[in-house]
Amino acid sequence: MTGAKAALAVELVKASSSRVIGSATILLVAGIGVLAGSLTAAAQSGNEQVLAQLGTLAGTSGWDRYLGVAAQVTAAGATLGFGVTLSWMIGREFADGTVAGLFALPVSRAAIAVAKLAIHLLWAAAVATVLVALLATVGALLRLGPVDSATVAALGRQLTLTILSAGLAMPAAWAATLGRGLLPGVATTIGIIVVAQVTVVAGTGAWLPLAAPALWALEPESVSLAQLALALVIPLAFALATLDAWRRLQLT
Repeated sequence: MTGAKAALAVELVKASSSRVIGSATILLVAGIGVLAGSLTAAAQSGNEQVLAQLGTLAGTSGWDRYLGVAAQVTAAGATLGFGVTLSWMIGREFADGTVAGLFALPVSRAAIAVAKLAIHLLWAAAVATVLVALLATVGALLRLGPVDSATVAALGRQLTLTILSAGLAMPAAWAATLGRGLLPGVATTIGIIVVAQVTVVAGTGAWLPLAAPALWALEPESVSLAQLALALVIPLAFALATLDAWRRLQLT
């Protein structure tokens, strides 16, 4: 791939100065933190409506309930946020008409695609780190009890779930490329969330890569390492598909 370093540097500058990325970061971190904290506080006060919505988590307490709520919110919210943002990163080149200019650059289109996906994953790792720090702080403010090894392990699963959610949103990049715009990527992201939710309700989510990370974060003993590892197939397969689609792009 020609000009990979240059493409990565350019995409890093574009992402760091983007209001869309900045806004999405705040919405993801603050949104998940506020929802998890407020729902936990309401459950602690005995709010029956909130307890009814928490399902099996209503029977837990302390850090277990709080981080369980955070995992539930992250499973849907993070996938949606990462998918929409990735759709924007890819689809804006078509929507703004800048994709034609990419053909005149000495940097290959495959290198540009790789750079966009790499920045997406780096950004997701940063979001996950800040989110875990915020959740730990809010949990301490709620006085959920001492932080033991089980709590640290749950925070680690929260970090992994957030990063994997960004990977599971990777089909949005492929759809935005094929559809040459943002909306196909957004629609694909919504479809991913719906499929994951339906399979969880049906009780088959552990073998579905789209749902396994969320189940593992909530109940680690219900998902084997092999089932969790299948979740890596989605980002790898669709990253390669997106790369191939960008390599085959033609001016029309």
